Amino acid sequence: MKQKLTVGLQERSYDIHVGAELLGQAELLLAHVPRKRVAIVTNTTVAPLYLERLVNTLRSVGISSTAVILPDGESYKTSATLNLIYDALLENRCERSTPLIALGGGVIGDMTGFAAATYLRGVPFIQIPTTLLSQVDSSVGGKTGINHPLGKNMVGAFYQPQLVLADISTLNTLPDRELSAGLAEVIKYGLIRDLPFLVWLEQNMQALLAREPAALQYAIVRSCSNKAEVVGVDERESGERALLNLGHTFGHAIESGMGYGVWLHGEAVAAGTVMAADLSCRLGWISASDVARVRELFKRAKLPVTAPDLGGERYLDLMGMDKKVESGRLRFVLLKQLGDAVITADVPLHILHETLEACVHE
Repeated sequence: MKQKLTVGLQERSYDIHVGAELLGQAELLLAHVPRKRVAIVTNTTVAPLYLERLVNTLRSVGISSTAVILPDGESYKTSATLNLIYDALLENRCERSTPLIALGGGVIGDMTGFAAATYLRGVPFIQIPTTLLSQVDSSVGGKTGINHPLGKNMVGAFYQPQLVLADISTLNTLPDRELSAGLAEVIKYGLIRDLPFLVWLEQNMQALLAREPAALQYAIVRSCSNKAEVVGVDERESGERALLNLGHTFGHAIESGMGYGVWLHGEAVAAGTVMAADLSCRLGWISASDVARVRELFKRAKLPVTAPDLGGERYLDLMGMDKKVESGRLRFVLLKQLGDAVITADVPLHILHETLEACVHE
């Protein structure tokens, strides 16, 4: 049973469809392809699984397509790979009316969106996310970009898609590790603003790991609904939207410090969220039993809860590259209580060091 949500951004509002076998539903795409031509950006992992199905669906309603197949992995989220998209678009004479379709996970979505924002100064794009993480997070909200050697997602643009199709059938081929990585972002919504959802996740984690369709669809819809509400009031992360970055200041430091792709994004966010919970506890906001509850849920999702020991100074240096740094001060998303997050720069350095020391050891 397909469900539809809307991200409300006035004239840039768009729908999110969540359900099974959406790749075969040409009518969902037809209204967004005015000239009967698209360019599909995917990768070497997803292309053998789903590219032909999408191409055939488009062909059934007279839409021709050009495919751009990129190497797979976070380590390829670079300006060099981005140029491969531009090369293909130019070689195939794609016009301003030619939508780009992102068929893949978060890396493909972010790069395709950035290419769409910048090719011919802006062409339409459609998100067809094929991982749990991209279905619940990165495909919604218009954040696009690439990594830089000095920091994750430091080059990019806010550029909204015209449509998001989250086909839960594509999760059947997702490796277990990637499924768990997506659950990190699902858990995040419960922790920052939706305590009843957090409780539901505690009760239904086994069903999600077993890929029960009803449980997956409920979690995706609830996550997207939370994100759509936040993006609708703060599109460009000037206020409340920054709360969606719970665990990301630590997590991005882990990703950069270990080398892009060594830890999956969701794995780094999980360990980073445990660090944020620990720090919240040390500031006197949540209890030690709350921290234990957070750790246990991530453990049950088969995610890491201990951070790699990069060294305190290295963590501080990497976190100093974070996009949330303001006037030279580190800002953290922390928990006032479970289900209620805040942004603060008032973290004494000695307490931050205590968290960094405690969270790299079991």
